Amino acid sequence: MTPFTYVRAADRADALARVESGARFLGGGTNLVDLLRQNVEQASELVDVSHTLGTIRESEGGGLIIDASVKNAAVAADPLVRRRYPVLARALLAGASAQIRNMATVGGNILQRTRCMYFYDVEGARCNKRQPGIGCDAINGFNRYHAILGASDQCVATHPSDMCVALTMLDAVIHLSGPDGNRSVPLNDFHVLPDAMPHVETVLKPGELITGVELPPPSAATTYSEYRKVRDRSSYAFALISVAGGLALADGRVTQARIALGGVAAKPWRATKAEAALVGAAPTREAFLAAIREELASAQPLSGNGFKIGLVERTTVAVLTALAGAHP
Repeated sequence: MTPFTYVRAADRADALARVESGARFLGGGTNLVDLLRQNVEQASELVDVSHTLGTIRESEGGGLIIDASVKNAAVAADPLVRRRYPVLARALLAGASAQIRNMATVGGNILQRTRCMYFYDVEGARCNKRQPGIGCDAINGFNRYHAILGASDQCVATHPSDMCVALTMLDAVIHLSGPDGNRSVPLNDFHVLPDAMPHVETVLKPGELITGVELPPPSAATTYSEYRKVRDRSSYAFALISVAGGLALADGRVTQARIALGGVAAKPWRATKAEAALVGAAPTREAFLAAIREELASAQPLSGNGFKIGLVERTTVAVLTALAGAHP
């Protein structure tokens, strides 16, 4: 590990000023510290911002604002989140151990990096995400956990967050602050696909800090929502695939569908084709299957993860069928 200094920022302005000189923001540290310890990343100074922001409150428009340093455990337990956005609480509870949820922050969760084994193998593996242009050993290697959508010939890694899958389904917006002022980005646009530059993972600019996440006012499709995660073991494992789904019905027809997939791409994957295919359809297993198959038509499985296509199909159908049955 490269030696670094630690400083606790006095406030947001102090944190932004320090990072301009090359320091890194530190939230809960549950991912960044591991990356530093294994020499995947380096930093000369860590600026602790975990105490600078920390509330969950209603927005003026009837939505919810979650500050970036709120712990994952606090979000999952919040009464407003559990009542209005149950998919988010369930995703967080599926995402990690209780100890990690008590440390991990919302901002850090959004920025966590892939768990691809080749990414972490600094001494023995090629990884374009870690060192651009060196190659990707996952493409022809052990790729059971890797992408089937949106990958490139440079990188097939997946984004590991459960929380972000739910936030993508909920149309969350990320609030940022940096040297050029404040701006907001829809979460669905925040993470980027690898293309020819897999080391560029988000639209975050140098020196910018995630200050919070805003959720829009709840709707029927967010009230009737579910998160389901499929993994190799039942306790503390990253998803093979996951599905965040929401459904609104009227007069026996789907009026709104929301579907986001995890474990299938370098970002949480919003299944817009499947959503559009379901509007106006009867809420049947056949309709759900046809819709998700339309979404997966462009899937490009690797040698070891072709099973993910069928797994996404079955899990999506199961989630939407359960939601249809829960409607009055």
